[in-house]
Amino acid sequence: MVLVGIAGEVGAQDYPSRAITVVVPFPPGGASDVVARIVTNQMSKTLGQSIVIENVSGAGGTVGSGRVAAAAPDGYTLLAAAMGSHVAAPVLTPNLKYDPVADFVPIGFTAHSPAVVIARKDFPAKDLKEFVVALRQRGDAVKQAHGGIGASSHMACLLFTAEIGAKPALVAYRGSGPALNDLVGGHVDFMCEQSVSVAESVLAGSVKAFAVSAAKRLETLPNVPTAREAGINYEMSVWAGLFAPKGVSPEIIARLSDALERALDEDVVRERIAQLGGSIPAKDERNPAAFDRFVRSEIARWAPILAAAGTGK
Repeated sequence: MVLVGIAGEVGAQDYPSRAITVVVPFPPGGASDVVARIVTNQMSKTLGQSIVIENVSGAGGTVGSGRVAAAAPDGYTLLAAAMGSHVAAPVLTPNLKYDPVADFVPIGFTAHSPAVVIARKDFPAKDLKEFVVALRQRGDAVKQAHGGIGASSHMACLLFTAEIGAKPALVAYRGSGPALNDLVGGHVDFMCEQSVSVAESVLAGSVKAFAVSAAKRLETLPNVPTAREAGINYEMSVWAGLFAPKGVSPEIIARLSDALERALDEDVVRERIAQLGGSIPAKDERNPAAFDRFVRSEIARWAPILAAAGTGK
């Protein structure tokens, strides 16, 4: 027992001695992927080791999350999680192979961003009010894309369509990146997704933006009104964070948390996320203990909403 304890202590002191893998449980190009790459690129400089992003998508983020939950608790396999994998999955995924609270150790809160309601660029509506009328009148003739049941894009539109009383046809993809690609291509009609994923497409004119789910307009999308400006009660923020599998030593968690904290304080990280319409959590919100409390509160908040909605299919 003593030898094991000594070995663990030495391992923590030497950590990290090789590359770290961060699993993003969604395809490349989605919000979780974008934020993870920005943040871990800076973290690697503090840790002195490379951090490799591995996209393991499928089943609303549960495939990649399950893989990390079952990984060796040595700090070399981490998870860049989001609302879908840790809040929606426990409610919407039968026989989930992990517990979002018991099977992970929080490292820290990375970013949050409001959702943007976007449509194909030739959708026949000039503003949010006309768009809402079209959704109500056309019903399931309108195709709504999302990145999988329980993904942030599914949850964001779940609130939006419930608020306006619309029932579009849902088209699921293996992540928000592929969903956005099809929206740009005009194969589906609209979606709701984090600003960090879609701001560049909006600014490029590849899609049409009708509203943001924030209390005020975003600096990066100043011409896109809030939903409240059109009299629609639609406000939410989508979050992302880093987790380790249960059993990783407190010393390693502290080292990773410190590297994350330093990364989030770097101007290049803050400016890049701000350019995409996201924001960095306040210092007292992003440490492991505070992030753990936040995740638990989000699970409690969303569970009844998601349970009432079912799968949304």
